[in-house]
Amino acid sequence: MTRIITLGIDLAGKQQNPTGWATLKNKIVKTGEVHTNKEIIELVQKTNPTLIAIDAPLMLPKEGILRKVDKEMIRQGYHVFPPRLPAMEKLTIRAEKLAKKIQKLGFQVIEVHPTSTRKALNLPPKQWRKIQTLLTQIGLSGTHEHRVLTPHEIDAVTAALTAYLHLRGKTVKIGDENEGYIIIPEEMDWRHISL
Repeated sequence: MTRIITLGIDLAGKQQNPTGWATLKNKIVKTGEVHTNKEIIELVQKTNPTLIAIDAPLMLPKEGILRKVDKEMIRQGYHVFPPRLPAMEKLTIRAEKLAKKIQKLGFQVIEVHPTSTRKALNLPPKQWRKIQTLLTQIGLSGTHEHRVLTPHEIDAVTAALTAYLHLRGKTVKIGDENEGYIIIPEEMDWRHISL
């Protein structure tokens, strides 16, 4: 498993806003922020990840404001925003185009929802400083040990961790082929994550 590299992307709705990114390789986390689609593509090519996890809907609903996956997530107690809300729609359109470009380059992409990942792993949903401290306790080292991460970076680390767990067969797939899937970890306490 030493060659596995996962890349988490906390995508912003607009290119002028910061998009958080994080790589996870051999329990070492590197994070940062980028802005443009071009920068994201360059990051993907430079990182050459095994799997990319994007925190954004990768598909719009066929009708209404929610996809089947969103309804199922909400039913299971995971709070997701409807992709057809105006701000979310911009994000979804950007994410869908970007995911297609990345896939054309030969990379695998999954849709994730970091807040739901943290809920499944019994981590605090939005207490950023506490989450950052817990990353070390999970067994991760890297950028988070040297400076305060932005919420975008923490979401990106969570996304990269979800991708890692997915490759280890420790996730569930919610949704369908028609409107897409969201990948979340199997419910477990974060103390039981084995990296």
